[in-house]
Amino acid sequence: MNQQNNVRVFQSETELAAAAGKYIIELAKHTVETRGRFVIALSGGHTPEQLYTLLSKPPFRDQLPWHKTFIFWGDERCVQSNDKRNNAHMTKALLLDHVDISLSNTYPVPVEFSPAEAAKKYEHTIKAFFGDDPPRFDLILLGLGENGHTASIFPGSDVISDDTHLVREIYVPEQKMFRITMTANLINQACNIIFLVTGESKAEILNTVLTTPYQPDKYPAQLIKPVNGNLYWFIDNKAANLLSK
Repeated sequence: MNQQNNVRVFQSETELAAAAGKYIIELAKHTVETRGRFVIALSGGHTPEQLYTLLSKPPFRDQLPWHKTFIFWGDERCVQSNDKRNNAHMTKALLLDHVDISLSNTYPVPVEFSPAEAAKKYEHTIKAFFGDDPPRFDLILLGLGENGHTASIFPGSDVISDDTHLVREIYVPEQKMFRITMTANLINQACNIIFLVTGESKAEILNTVLTTPYQPDKYPAQLIKPVNGNLYWFIDNKAANLLSK
């Protein structure tokens, strides 16, 4: 395995969510103490739902510095903001509606625009947020698709080789849907990145991504190699069952 890959295997999805929650709390507190704010990009899909639910309740909820936490999303489906498939909508229902965070601290993808315009505006929002500093998130959460995609960087797409933009639109033919995604160019600037991977259905692709030669056009998750940061894989035992010790 790549030496950058810090793999942590947990006995259950519940144990994984608790460990991820504790990590986020510790990192957020430390980052606020040292830099005054905590900037995180969240992931969508099913995998982080238990984590978000955990963070929405005591004791986890009461330990996070919400007033100094700023939330973005690593990718988004181009559906209405109140659509259950919308990542920000899901996060709002499970987490943000239950914590003391200002709406002005959250930055959802502007899905009311065309995909190309939404990507352009979200990139501008990210650049404006970081100002004169390079856009560098304190933490980015990622998932892993069964086809090797992460965020909305899908196999065979031109987003894979895009080292110019921070955010791109992408059409996913099998879903007949446009999506907006942070590019690997942006993700890899993060201080910390965590892949959350659970379930037997992810075992084969996880083993492939971590142990086979670099083929990012086929397995875009292999693109994620932080330039000057930490990369962690939080995996439950079902997803890890094909990995060697």
